[in-house]
Amino acid sequence: MAASLFLVFACAFVIALGFTALAIRLGLALGIADAPGGRRRHARLTSRLGALPLFAAFTSAATLSRLLAPPSLDPVEPQRFNGLLLGSVVVCLAALLDDRFNLPAPTQLVAQLAGAGIAIAHAIFIERFTDPLTRQQVVLPLTFGAVLGWGLVFALSTFWFLGMMNTVNLLDGVDGLAASVGAVASAVTFIHMWREGQHSVALLPVALLGTLAGFLIFNTAPARIFLGGGALYLGYLLACIGIIGGAKIALLVLVMGVPIADVAWQIVQRVRARRSPLSADRGHLHLRLADRGWGARRITATYVLVSASLGTVALLPLSPLSKLIAISATFAAAFAALSALSALPTATPQQR
Repeated sequence: MAASLFLVFACAFVIALGFTALAIRLGLALGIADAPGGRRRHARLTSRLGALPLFAAFTSAATLSRLLAPPSLDPVEPQRFNGLLLGSVVVCLAALLDDRFNLPAPTQLVAQLAGAGIAIAHAIFIERFTDPLTRQQVVLPLTFGAVLGWGLVFALSTFWFLGMMNTVNLLDGVDGLAASVGAVASAVTFIHMWREGQHSVALLPVALLGTLAGFLIFNTAPARIFLGGGALYLGYLLACIGIIGGAKIALLVLVMGVPIADVAWQIVQRVRARRSPLSADRGHLHLRLADRGWGARRITATYVLVSASLGTVALLPLSPLSKLIAISATFAAAFAALSALSALPTATPQQR
């Protein structure tokens, strides 16, 4: 099994490395690149074709993982794998089109819903969870009846997909940040799957980890390529793998706790200011830190340290209630940091 893990990681890493180098040249040649100025404060014209290497590397390594995976007793596993890849094609195509043509928000939302719908139709959905107060497992179709229960399954699963995709997308504002946090989430998910004996699907987060490791060679500050629409694609993959890994949503919510809390904070603040929740600004935590003079590497290192620490907590044999308390504390700390930064006078923007 160790050889399979190495081969899947190496396959993803090498392909990501090669395709990222290609995507840098292709993005500049085709004009799919971000010029300096605006919210992004980079110093040079930078390709934003990050979706291309992520898709090529992960799809190749994930397909290899199916050939190397040990036998599984789960009869639905092949169906879920097909749904993961089919949905990823839709999300990746939409990401590439958005990078090229700057699609309007409603069109992007339709594409996200389509990708989520394909995954859900292939049994990648949240059907059950553990009640943190009673420690009893709640199976939605059994607890609430067939019609209402399956309606809740669809609504909850769709919310999870859209939430994860847009959280990662909004996190992509500092060189290497979204990919680094995604790598931590992949590593934590792999550890969870492995210790739970889910060896066949544990190769999927390894494929994503190798993909992000190869991509980060060029995406770390000063970045030669941005994720662009690839951030949505990365969020989709994390959402799928989290459910395939036993619907351990609390695990990923903890690892991604700070970015998720940041998104929630921004939505509330924008609504209070009578602005669209989808409007763009520099109010996100990582952008506020950049405007206070923090460099991209310092911001990324801080996020990685926090995410890894919270991931360690998520892997501990704690009760569901303890993990709920940890999630609440994470959100409270993020809200406090954002509130404190909001109260400070505006800083002179720094080059990242």
